[in-house]
Amino acid sequence: MRENKIDVEALRRSLGDWVDPGPERFGLTWPGKAECMRVIQEPSIGTLVPMPDESVDWDTTQNVIIEGENLEVLKLLQKAYYGKVKLIYIDPPYNTGKEFIYPDNFKEGLTDYLRYSGQVDEEGFKLSANAETDGRYHSKWLSMMYPRLFIARNLLRDDGVILVSINDREVHHLRCLLNEIFGEENFYAQFVWNNEGNVDNQSAVKTVHEYVLCYCRSKEAIGPPGVIDPNIEDASKLFRDQVENTLTKNGSKNPESTVTLPVGFPASFESGVIPARDDKWPHLLDDLVIEESALVQPCRVRSGWSSRNLLDLFISNGFVDISDSEGKATRFAVTNTGAIYVYKDRTDTESHVLSVLRNMGTTQQMSRQLASWGIEFDYPKPVYLLQYLCSLFTSPTSADIVLDFFAGAGSLPHGVLLQNVKDGGNRRYLVVQLPEPSGDGDESLASVLRRRMQSVSGQLTAAGVVEPGFRSFRLSSSNFSVWDGTTDTSEDIVSQLALAVQHVIDGAPDESMLVELLLKAGFALTAPVEAVDFAGIAGFAVSDGALLICLARSLTIEAFEAMVATEPAMILVLDAGFGGSDELKVNALQTVRARNQQSGSDIALRVV
Repeated sequence: MRENKIDVEALRRSLGDWVDPGPERFGLTWPGKAECMRVIQEPSIGTLVPMPDESVDWDTTQNVIIEGENLEVLKLLQKAYYGKVKLIYIDPPYNTGKEFIYPDNFKEGLTDYLRYSGQVDEEGFKLSANAETDGRYHSKWLSMMYPRLFIARNLLRDDGVILVSINDREVHHLRCLLNEIFGEENFYAQFVWNNEGNVDNQSAVKTVHEYVLCYCRSKEAIGPPGVIDPNIEDASKLFRDQVENTLTKNGSKNPESTVTLPVGFPASFESGVIPARDDKWPHLLDDLVIEESALVQPCRVRSGWSSRNLLDLFISNGFVDISDSEGKATRFAVTNTGAIYVYKDRTDTESHVLSVLRNMGTTQQMSRQLASWGIEFDYPKPVYLLQYLCSLFTSPTSADIVLDFFAGAGSLPHGVLLQNVKDGGNRRYLVVQLPEPSGDGDESLASVLRRRMQSVSGQLTAAGVVEPGFRSFRLSSSNFSVWDGTTDTSEDIVSQLALAVQHVIDGAPDESMLVELLLKAGFALTAPVEAVDFAGIAGFAVSDGALLICLARSLTIEAFEAMVATEPAMILVLDAGFGGSDELKVNALQTVRARNQQSGSDIALRVV
């Protein structure tokens, strides 16, 4: 049986018949995988509509919450966020057969989403779980995950990391999927989270763990996390300012050799004599005489050594501290036992991360905290787990972007803010959530997410934390006409051609068009935008004038002269703004070219 159906060819082989399996190769495949590649290549036909009334501190925040179908949103983010995300964390559906997976026939994309979210008036659209009785139970889950992970990889920086929560049901398939997309060589860790789950049940084996798979965009670009596991006791030597270890190390890989310690070699004790010996390691071939914490006569010492090259370098350097391969200041000294010890100063980013995550909170604790804000949600990830994972792979000083496109009730953005509070960081979050039913009355999960982050923002603002707010956006259809490749009647084709002539959708608001053009031009959703005047015509300056956008339907040559005078990198205007005047188009282009020649600038003019 495979996916609840009889595999006839496998049955015949098991009965002794020869069945040619065709070309064989190692890898993961499933029915529908080829369709995934087609879906990945389909361009986005949506846009993001700003929701300032559902936001907090719109003008100043760098955080973003997007309500929408995550595959379409990921496509919209490709240009503006390509290679800019430091950490992706997702908690996707575990494919238990009970939770929501995606709407029926979701490969139709934005059209289905708009029906589902109530943005177009059409009935008959419903949600579906992926029941185990479905003939393609695992395949449907893989087809849902593959394009999202594939596109998400493009958003990661070279030193970016993705973390994916999962349980035993799909962990083996997910591991193969991530190997294919990120490369097996970029596997970093498989964390086991002890979720301290319910053990008062009738299961033969009480499951109290989940997994967090960790892959890198490029493992070579990732250094060790500068974190010590929070379960390590304060008395541990990991918290000492100095690391000390003996150099004595005997074995087949560490053959004996003799080191001559010259006069002046440091000692860790004030004075004394240790006679020559051969009954304990290291062997002393001469008496070891110490005065004023230094050797006063040469002494030959024989043993196997763990860091012979560094010891020789320290001696050659006149006993001045040297740096090891990790850049740690390193020195050596003889102890009162006759051993030679190495001493290293710890760095500020000491790493001691364990693969088993313990005492990171429970879903029950997180549910109670959400309930205190009036939010009912089953099985939320504990915020401290997400805060800890964030601390492993992001920096407090690099304005790292953290992305979650299965945001749920918002434990990831909550954890990002708490980690910023802890270490004074300036991380920002970008999260996406489908407005699926939350189980809390008629409120959607995307609405629950916003409400939670409004509560978190209020608490942190009251505590004096600066700018914990967020900008809200909602996925919708594009403000510009998009060619529908499914049209097959002459009437539909004529309608499509008419849209190509007047391609701005009737009633499209400037605020929504502005966001759409920002993304298409490669600017972030939080890029600063200022309303400006171009010779009496209203427009927008983005990122201190790097991009100028004018959505006026009646442009003038004076407006173009005013725009090029600021020497932006790009000017975006509507084709409708020329009023059908080819003369104005030519003059506008000549104005831009003349400025580029005079000042050596490289202003680009784009007409949409």
